[in-house]
Amino acid sequence: MSENEENESRGRAPLPDGVLVRAVRLSDAEEITDLINLPGYRAGTLRPPYQAVEEVRKHMENPSPGALNLVVTQNGKIVGSGGLNRLSGRRQHVASIGMGVHDDFTGRGFGRILLGAFVDAADDWLDIRRLELTVYTDNDVAIGLYRKFGFKQEGLLRAFGYRAGQYVDAYTMARLRL
Repeated sequence: MSENEENESRGRAPLPDGVLVRAVRLSDAEEITDLINLPGYRAGTLRPPYQAVEEVRKHMENPSPGALNLVVTQNGKIVGSGGLNRLSGRRQHVASIGMGVHDDFTGRGFGRILLGAFVDAADDWLDIRRLELTVYTDNDVAIGLYRKFGFKQEGLLRAFGYRAGQYVDAYTMARLRL
């Protein structure tokens, strides 16, 4: 069964032609490095500028236990990436999500597709009951997307990250399925 057929059989919209969600491959290191070094992508993350391919590849070779690292591609080009990291011990029912979309491909639904893949994996395969994330308070587009998927704001983290010469606040958001 193709991914589009599986989506349709589960009541989900099929992916547009040429769009694919898949696991990260080590051969993606250079393209993912280019993606995360884009100014818009980086602005929504805690990543410093000028990430080296070797540094990204090293991280890819040693993922966190239980991590799910995905990319979304359009006609073979990586247009978004992210990770779902499951916690352990008494928080094994929890996972955190981080993701981003290529600067030239924002507003086209790729964030929705990627977040949908993480939510589906969490709900249907991993029995994760709490998904959590942080998002900068000035990232209205991402906040809106997370709300559409049932994430609710839980707190405000003052001076959460240092970006472009100043400290910026972030919200903590979570989606519960109890």
